[in-house]
Amino acid sequence: MTTHTERAVERAVASSPATSHAAWHDERLRAVTAPTGNLALIETRWLPAGERPDLPGERAAAPASVTVTSLKRRNIETGDDEYGLRLWDAESPAIRAFDGIDTFDYDPAWVIEATFTPVAADRTVPFEHIRDNGGTRDLVVPGDITFTLDGETHTFAAFDDGGVLLLVFGDATNGRDDESGTYGAGRFLFVQRAEHSADTDAGTVILDFNRAFVPPCGFSAQYNCPMPPPQNRFSVPVTAGEKRVRFGGGFDIYG
Repeated sequence: MTTHTERAVERAVASSPATSHAAWHDERLRAVTAPTGNLALIETRWLPAGERPDLPGERAAAPASVTVTSLKRRNIETGDDEYGLRLWDAESPAIRAFDGIDTFDYDPAWVIEATFTPVAADRTVPFEHIRDNGGTRDLVVPGDITFTLDGETHTFAAFDDGGVLLLVFGDATNGRDDESGTYGAGRFLFVQRAEHSADTDAGTVILDFNRAFVPPCGFSAQYNCPMPPPQNRFSVPVTAGEKRVRFGGGFDIYG
């Protein structure tokens, strides 16, 4: 899942489109290289059923560069709560090898006006996650996002990521082995609402695909990112936003 720091990126830039986009990109680079940014995650450890994390003990045993945090999820089979630990290393191999994020040039044509329509509070959509071996986790989807692109109407599902609507989408650039290729498992996009508008309000939203970004699992194999559900897949290439993470020295997050 995404972090508070990443969501703050969306709120940090609000000037002219070109300047705002450049500032967004710079802030993204700072966020992913932070001591608890995407590149710093070196371990996600789920504990046996019934166990709770011993944060004081884990923190006392960790090296000075490592931050230890806890997390919780529901077991995909039983629905019971599971607890785990995450270790973030400010000197991780991924941070040392990081060489940037390839992006498309800013294109105002990819700033699309859409309509958000709330639905019942208990509606969920099954999302397959990258490390769940084909299993799905039901995520709350507060409403439908409808828009038109090249004459075709799309209705996408954005889930509630800590109070912000997050769109997980796929398109024809995913995994392509050329200049237009993007991260193979799809990309993420925060839905922009009008100022002072709550995410539960019906109305106009903005999908600025120039701010589509590589999900956390593109920076560390220790994340378990949701993948685009079938209704969130474009048949056309979305040539906007981030493409792929670039590493030097032959580094591979799966190595």
